[in-house]
Amino acid sequence: MINYDNRQVAHHEIDHIFQDLFPSHGMTARPSQIELSHKMLDAMNQGKIALSDASTGIGKTYAYLVAGVSFSRALSRENISFQPILISTSSIALQTAVKEEYIPFLSSVLMEDKLIHAPIRAVIRKGKSHYVCDDRLMRRLRQVDLERKNPLAAQALLSLRDHLDADQAPHLSQYDRNRVCVPTVCDCHRDGCRYLCYMEACNSDRYLFQICNHNLLLADAIHRGSGHRPILPDACAWVIDEAHKLPETARQMFGVTLAAKDIRTLIRALRAERYLLASESLAAMAAALLNIMSMPPDGDRPFSDYIRHMIGPARTLVTIQKQIGGVLTPTTRKELDRISSTVHLFLEDRSDLVFYTAEDDDGGTLLCASISNLTAQLRATLWAQPQPILITSATLAIGKDFSRFKEEAGLTRDPRTEESVSPSPYDYRKNCLLYIPAMPPRHHDADYFDKLASEIRDLLIAAHGHALVLFTSYAAMSAVKERLKHQPLPFSLFTMGRNASHTMAQFKAAPGSVLLATGAAWEGFDFPGDCVSLLVIPRLPFQYPDALQEKKREAYPDLRSFIRAVAVPEMQIKLKQGFGRAIRMESDTCVIAILDERSAKGSRYFKDTCSALPQMPMTNSLYEVARFIRRVKDNGYFEEAA
Repeated sequence: MINYDNRQVAHHEIDHIFQDLFPSHGMTARPSQIELSHKMLDAMNQGKIALSDASTGIGKTYAYLVAGVSFSRALSRENISFQPILISTSSIALQTAVKEEYIPFLSSVLMEDKLIHAPIRAVIRKGKSHYVCDDRLMRRLRQVDLERKNPLAAQALLSLRDHLDADQAPHLSQYDRNRVCVPTVCDCHRDGCRYLCYMEACNSDRYLFQICNHNLLLADAIHRGSGHRPILPDACAWVIDEAHKLPETARQMFGVTLAAKDIRTLIRALRAERYLLASESLAAMAAALLNIMSMPPDGDRPFSDYIRHMIGPARTLVTIQKQIGGVLTPTTRKELDRISSTVHLFLEDRSDLVFYTAEDDDGGTLLCASISNLTAQLRATLWAQPQPILITSATLAIGKDFSRFKEEAGLTRDPRTEESVSPSPYDYRKNCLLYIPAMPPRHHDADYFDKLASEIRDLLIAAHGHALVLFTSYAAMSAVKERLKHQPLPFSLFTMGRNASHTMAQFKAAPGSVLLATGAAWEGFDFPGDCVSLLVIPRLPFQYPDALQEKKREAYPDLRSFIRAVAVPEMQIKLKQGFGRAIRMESDTCVIAILDERSAKGSRYFKDTCSALPQMPMTNSLYEVARFIRRVKDNGYFEEAA
């Protein structure tokens, strides 16, 4: 506990940074951001688990970084031994931005003011599989014929002599990565081992901020809870950013997953070791499974569809294990055993597991099996840690209600939790318009997709393109795409598939264009400026009734209770995430069109829809949509769409 005087000094530092220093460097002083940073500092000092719903535009990253620096300085004045602050995020993009943009700027501002005398340093922590083992790299370079290897892959492998982080070699094959990465049990005693030197530096007092992803955070908590050696250093405080992703990450961490790339990597590994018959047999038997797993998860496809395509690959994997398992390299044998056991697990009837699908990193389907008592595991591992924890995201609460997230994360009965909501400073009443047609297309009508495509086309014309259409299913997206292709549109039309990054780059490079998307596009991408000035949501993003939803339903006496307590809040949070794709900056302007008949005025979920979104004008008139666009956009906007 920091004494009163030092706490006051820390709070004065926060005011000085936000009210004096940042404005002198072109940043606006935002009262809600300053208030949030003060609350975060108090939570750190009091050892709390602080839930902070910080809407877009608040500047939550600087709020917790400034609070963290002030807290660390207060601990130093108390002569408390140094411990870093751990920041966990779900995305590489945010990790990189925190390390390379936010912290350097904050550091330079504080040094200029002489508040600190040395730069604030941060390091991104990753699991062992991301780093290069020098011994294994040299062994691999002696084994491989670089002249016969793909030139880009060969150059990537050679570049690892200068790069410890394998992620810095984007063309490195998965086969090579598996053979040169630091093994799970590292007993290297090599003098000058780059990995051991790097870890020694990471665990020193050199870095105030240690940045990792939710997977590594959970893995460290599991290690600590089971009495094993921690992965990360002891920290004086944790910050869990993008916390809405934590429960899903935990579900996957406390279970098993299978992606198409796992099977493809094994096939390539068998081929590389010259076991061609085994490689070809597995490729042939897994072809149908790989085909459906390559597509984004679709609520219309039952999990049993994937299961029935696993029977053949399961038999082939066992045969390969029996025939050549003993002569494979340790890395390939380990991967073969892992995939075989995972596939057979999916084929078992296990009452203690929940089977469901998620989206993988490549836009395909990830098959998941998770323990049913997730919240108990989180309470026993993550929340059992003694340090203060800041949990923040733009989508933790609906209004001021955190109950859904707390239930999912296992925090419902934790006495350390406190809550705060920081509303966005953006003027949504001026910059946004909500469009809900008086008579939306009816989902169960035979001509639903014809009417939906026609409604979307009319909206695109009214807004002059610049549109993102967020679907809840791959099938619906495909159906609308086919119909729009046959209707003349003066805008380029893109559809997000497996190569999401490439499609996104094309869309952003074609001003005025239209993007049809689903899956990760609901929260994984940003579209600042005029890129998305029309956001169309054909269906409210309710979760499809899968095994995971059925498991949640068991805790409620009837369907109605489940819908109000679980299904509706989850839909509202997803809707908030979708809305956030369009409005990323104070100057952004956008029409939000929701075409679900359940959201129409007087319908079942009209009030739920409105309460999930910021307050803004609403219309059912396409004429008003066109008028709004003409009012808020300059001439350049319409030239882009021409």
